[in-house]
Amino acid sequence: MNYIILIVAILFTLVFVYTNGFHDSANAIATVVFTRALSPRTAILYGTCLNFLGAFFGIQVAKTIGVGIVAAGGINQTVILCALLGAIIWNIVTWFYGLPSSSSHALIGGLIGAAIMHANINIINMHGVTYKVIIPMILSPVLGIIITYIFMKFLIKIFRAFCAKKINKSFGKLQLISSGLMAFSHGANDTQKSMGIITIALINFYALKTFHVPIWVTIICASGMALGTMIGGWRIIKTMGRKITRLKPMDGFAAETSAASILLFASHLGIPVSTTHVISGAIIGAGSAKRFKAVNWRLFGNIVFAWILTIPVAMLLSGGLYFLLKNL
Repeated sequence: MNYIILIVAILFTLVFVYTNGFHDSANAIATVVFTRALSPRTAILYGTCLNFLGAFFGIQVAKTIGVGIVAAGGINQTVILCALLGAIIWNIVTWFYGLPSSSSHALIGGLIGAAIMHANINIINMHGVTYKVIIPMILSPVLGIIITYIFMKFLIKIFRAFCAKKINKSFGKLQLISSGLMAFSHGANDTQKSMGIITIALINFYALKTFHVPIWVTIICASGMALGTMIGGWRIIKTMGRKITRLKPMDGFAAETSAASILLFASHLGIPVSTTHVISGAIIGAGSAKRFKAVNWRLFGNIVFAWILTIPVAMLLSGGLYFLLKNL
């Protein structure tokens, strides 16, 4: 029976990482598509390959998800299943409405909610949640805005004497690098979260004695993320690439470079930040650097509202599912 539950947990993790891929593919390719630096098909294939490769960029984030949020006694296979289901449901709902919410925080919220129902609130590592989830959740989009704003102001000052056509052509080529870096950093941070979930499931099954991510776990999670990216979440791509602000190649380059730098640094520190939060903030920074009114602040407010809701809603969903499963 435990063996079957383990297989189901792994399958649901792959479903989650797939929804993460199609839900968050916009993070990596929206700017490069809507600045016309790449065609949609080429951008998706390019993003898919680099998303896959990014998964092999360490395991620090996987460790945080696996052992840094909930104490070992607070996680069993049922908790994992309910956490994944809650996160998947929220991913689908926000995808349907075109809201770029955080798959990462949906998973973390799901894990917390199900663990509390399984044990109690004392099982949660509040220090880890505060310093590796809540504070980065607030700071990461702010950093995205500030860093990209400063970077854009610098680029505008340097290239203001150049003609727009030449600037667009040059930065269109540079976006091939920045969008690739963005896709790689997305794979590096987001894929590791699913790797952490499968690894803790293996530990609960006694297939592993200590926390280390087997290579086959990395490969299947990277493949799931890549497949999801290949399918693409066009509703969210439209929101990210066009509705928040109109992007030009210079804007896209600045936003992608800034966001990717933040994500890779966070991955190195083992902080499971939201790719969505970072790139959304970066796009806001790029738009407001040109003109404050160039940003659709009302839409951005709706996105922030979805961010705020993600963790508590995922907690309620996973906690409710755990209660139902235990009382059926």
